[in-house]
Amino acid sequence: MVSSMSKPNRNMSSLPAGDPFSALKRRKVVPHEFVLAAIAELLPVTHPMFGCLAVYVDDKIVFILRDKHDKSANNGVWLAVSREHHATLRREFPHMRSISILGKEMTGWQVLPVDAPDFEKAALRACELVIARDPRIGRVPKARRSRKTGAKTPAGNLKRGS
Repeated sequence: MVSSMSKPNRNMSSLPAGDPFSALKRRKVVPHEFVLAAIAELLPVTHPMFGCLAVYVDDKIVFILRDKHDKSANNGVWLAVSREHHATLRREFPHMRSISILGKEMTGWQVLPVDAPDFEKAALRACELVIARDPRIGRVPKARRSRKTGAKTPAGNLKRGS
């Protein structure tokens, strides 16, 4: 039984291709989806961040997946790392570099650039390190202030299944 208050079923796939409303239901493509597949056993959680896709494992942010048209030199897999680990990770990932759009010479984020000749191999190696719980990749985000109350919320309070 359909209630008079129920929403109509909008099957957007039945709209003609030239219909201006056909774009309403398009889902964004997950950038570098193979990374999520590689760490699927860890049940990663994703959240949109800066027009990219942040990837969390347990209470740590480990990657940001970026594939945007603007400033494409920063596209690839961003690694959440501490500055003290840059040198050892650079030995494993020779094409890894700082992210230019962040404006600082060296940050806690490094990118495995999509235009590197070994991009997929390097990204999958980073996934192996995350699966092995290598302490060089990933960090617990700082607590954020709640928008409603101004109170701090715990950084580990992430929604599952996003």
